[in-house]
Amino acid sequence: MATAKKAASPKSTSAAKTAKPAAAKPAAPTKAAAAAPKRTPNAAFMKPMTPSAELAAIVGAKPLPRTEVTKKVWEYIKKNKLQDATNKRMINADAKLKAVLKKPQVSMFEMTKIISAHLS
Repeated sequence: MATAKKAASPKSTSAAKTAKPAAAKPAAPTKAAAAAPKRTPNAAFMKPMTPSAELAAIVGAKPLPRTEVTKKVWEYIKKNKLQDATNKRMINADAKLKAVLKKPQVSMFEMTKIISAHLS
């Protein structure tokens, strides 16, 4: 008992003709795109700002851009091993940092928001 192959129905052939072609993969970046000029930093982030007395105990008293303040705070956190061991996104405050953060533990995203309030 040999089974005969079923002839393709007219619906399936017309559906194949109207099917959308597969989306083309994006091309690799060209040399022109790689040679594009670097982005210039936002002037608001690069403006030197004076830290509060509490924050100055960690980053120093001289005016610094926001980006440098954040870098120095992270250096302090890593130097004193203040990142939570189980959840690295949480920062455990020591005495100096608690004066700035006002909490014993904050998330790294909340920390940047609190620190920006200490800059003028």
